[in-house]
Amino acid sequence: MFSTDQLDLRRMLCPLPVIRTQDHIKGMSPGDTLTIVCTDPGVLTDIPTWCRINGHEVTSTEEADYEIKITIQVGAE
Repeated sequence: MFSTDQLDLRRMLCPLPVIRTQDHIKGMSPGDTLTIVCTDPGVLTDIPTWCRINGHEVTSTEEADYEIKITIQVGAE
């Protein structure tokens, strides 16, 4: 069974959202899902780029009320 986690990265600026996401995913298994909630618009390019480099997949991106939610499916790395 796969797990689903959420990570609150509001009010953090680049590069912290990517670093915190990377650190959190290290403790997850392939197929698990992580949703990050951010306020830094830079994550819209930084997180997908990091995911492509590291073998993870962005499955959804939502923007509302100055917040960005990005859902990542953990890959095999």
